Amino acid sequence: MAVPDYPERRIDESQILHMRDSMIHRGPDDAGVLVGDNFGLGHRRLSIVDVAGGHQPMSNEDNTVWLSFNGEIYNHRSIRSTLEDLGHQYRTQSDTETIIHLYEEAGREAVKQLRGMFAFAIWDTKNKTLLLARDRLGIKPLYYAMGPDGSISFSSEIKGLIQSGPVKPLLNYNALPDYAANRHTAGVDTLFEGVKRLLPGHTLTWKNGKVEIEQYWDLSFSKEEEDLGDETYVRRFYELLQESVRLRLMADVPLGMFLSGGIDSSAIAAIMSQMKPEGFKTFSVGFEERDANELGYARLVANALGSSHYEVTVSPGLFFATLPSLVYHEDEPLAHPSSVPLYFVSELAAGHVKVVLTGEGSDELLAGYGKYRKTIYNLKLGQTYHQTLPRYVTDAVSRAVVMMNGKSLARGTLARSFLCVPPNVDDMYFDCFSVFPRSMQAHLFSHETQQRISSPDPYQEYRNLMSQADGQSLLDKLLAVDIKTYLQELLMKQDQMSMATSIESRVPFLDHKLVEFAAKLPERMKLSGLTTKRILRSAMATRLPRAILTRRKMGFPVPLGSWLRGPFTHLLDEYVLGGRARARDIFNHDFVDRLVAGHRAGEDHAERLWALINFEIWQRHFIDGERIDNVAERYSLAHVHATAPASKGAYR
Repeated sequence: MAVPDYPERRIDESQILHMRDSMIHRGPDDAGVLVGDNFGLGHRRLSIVDVAGGHQPMSNEDNTVWLSFNGEIYNHRSIRSTLEDLGHQYRTQSDTETIIHLYEEAGREAVKQLRGMFAFAIWDTKNKTLLLARDRLGIKPLYYAMGPDGSISFSSEIKGLIQSGPVKPLLNYNALPDYAANRHTAGVDTLFEGVKRLLPGHTLTWKNGKVEIEQYWDLSFSKEEEDLGDETYVRRFYELLQESVRLRLMADVPLGMFLSGGIDSSAIAAIMSQMKPEGFKTFSVGFEERDANELGYARLVANALGSSHYEVTVSPGLFFATLPSLVYHEDEPLAHPSSVPLYFVSELAAGHVKVVLTGEGSDELLAGYGKYRKTIYNLKLGQTYHQTLPRYVTDAVSRAVVMMNGKSLARGTLARSFLCVPPNVDDMYFDCFSVFPRSMQAHLFSHETQQRISSPDPYQEYRNLMSQADGQSLLDKLLAVDIKTYLQELLMKQDQMSMATSIESRVPFLDHKLVEFAAKLPERMKLSGLTTKRILRSAMATRLPRAILTRRKMGFPVPLGSWLRGPFTHLLDEYVLGGRARARDIFNHDFVDRLVAGHRAGEDHAERLWALINFEIWQRHFIDGERIDNVAERYSLAHVHATAPASKGAYR
């Protein structure tokens, strides 16, 4: 926190301590605080590098520069060598100290030399200047809020801002269309009025109440003039991925791997096994339902690589009992049901290691989602279809699809195709893959809510990003948008669920040098016919079992629809149809009633009902101030299965 240099305005240390300790789960190993006349820094530490010497806030030699830092700088040793040659004297072995000395040399430009994941605050006592910085891809979170007097408060989690007094928790009505359509908010806004996020690849400088935000990095999709050929691209990609994994094994504490059995996490685990011949631990999560269980694939990879493998199975009862406490940890409504199993596999891993590697980021980097292929093909076919056939024919076909059995899979597929959807990006991509598309939002919100929303367009930020993307193909533009929006929410989920259990997660696919290389790849190396992530599949062709290379993508499958239609339908009565939810008058009661009735009758509104349930839980805790019984912290891992490591993995 920093306040303008007014004689009557000083920092309250108790407020800093309260902000800091609201996030004790992020750093249970150590804590520090520094308070001056018009600034205050608080820090909770998860000790990973230089466990003994990395206490924060940390200063330079003469205490004129102070730093609070969350994350890891993987190239800190090479930077340190250069800084020592320039005369800087180190007192620790930590990467934290490297940031400080680099700032002394380069100021806000120092961030451009850092390779890693980070969010940090630097207070420069000579210039009375605060510098906030966030890593290029947004792996680590950083939120801030401005006070009416020009003061600024900042935190790794929103709860650090609203539970301590700097920000009064109020609903940001203007963020509702974005949340309802896209599961989360894009850009700088959050669901809390006045709470902003510092965007990835940006710095913020504050001095005496004045703020300047600067972008220091952006991703370019412009292609190289010379095509290097498939073999060269695959070799270079694999070399960069190897280097990224090697850098992320930097730790002075035990380290493991989240293993889903998909190609992304399996690829990292395979590379990791080559670099850790002494063995390593892998962790997986599944549900009791067979259709929502990937544990068999994870075991296949673990056996092939020879890891010590651990599993946890989550029951639907435990899933919903834990939900309120996980909404608390994410600060905003859970965008994805997969946050819940992610929490439990993090809790499992926390009993064995302090750092895990994960496969996040590959899908947005290499076009791994089916929605890219479907959109591109439907747009091409749709343009030809509508240009060739007369309007009365296309209208008749669309009506015929609508009249099909409303519950049939074929109807759902055709209704999202060029036969029924206009061939433009807004309709074919944004609306088709949204939770509440624009047509539904016209009925979702109450009249009072609509009056309070300044712009009902849920895709404005997405369109802006698409227009700014320098890629020539539609695929590049879609990837550019998702990297700055959808991926951000996934990374926050990954960070908050792992940090809720006090472990750190690292994402090798999002090393910025690898990301920059992948962005410039020819489209065929990502999406080729029906093959997604082609370059990754080629790189791992001889390093992973064929069953892993060719299996369809599942993600973290959660059987939410059947749960809400069956034994847990009472949650809809409580959180969606209940009196407290209705009294807020945010949503149109008649529309919500029809939505619930339709789902209970067999229609699939699971994602929409999930959004409404989470929104109400979030309102009760953060807006109403209702205390949440933290079931997650009391959970004991009763459904854990461990397997002995294979004596020799076939793919090591």
